[in-house]
Amino acid sequence: MGTVITPWKKLLLDALEANAHIKHSSFFQLATVGFNGRPSNRTVVFRGFQENSEKIIINTDCRTRKIEELKHCPFAEICWYFTDSWEQFRINGMIDIIDGSNPDPGKLQQREKSWFASSLKSRLQYLGPNPGLPNLSEEPPKEIFLDSSRGPVDAFCLLVLDPDQVDYLNLKSNQRLSFTSTQIVNGEKSWTSERINP
Repeated sequence: MGTVITPWKKLLLDALEANAHIKHSSFFQLATVGFNGRPSNRTVVFRGFQENSEKIIINTDCRTRKIEELKHCPFAEICWYFTDSWEQFRINGMIDIIDGSNPDPGKLQQREKSWFASSLKSRLQYLGPNPGLPNLSEEPPKEIFLDSSRGPVDAFCLLVLDPDQVDYLNLKSNQRLSFTSTQIVNGEKSWTSERINP
């Protein structure tokens, strides 16, 4: 028996397919709650769904501000707009941070899988100076080498967003749907949807 795909995930997969010819269709905005209680937003890259789930995978550097923000408040929201199909997805939920110190072997294996799925150029970014700190050097950056067979470096971190609410807007059809999840007995989620005014 195959895995049942939730209706909002089907809409998202269809949007990804319809916009696949546009490179930026795999980029979305991730908003967290800053220490001052204000929104903190940045663009990240969609790295896929966790196997057999609706959980969204994001690679990041554990030295970035968003990690401390997520440790303080694990709630986040994605805003993803597809320019060709005029569709917007706002997906919110909790984020699980998976770094090299995670005690769960399954999560560490997932982190390693994401590391090796990234390009070598992407992996090299995690060996650079700390993101967000002042660049005081007048010298050009030194060339960095990385053994492509080496596992994840300490700065590499995986974020896994577990959605609990999705707001879908299609501007071409002027349709808006709200999807909400509830936990059912066996720990799985049940999703309900409601058509709402755009």
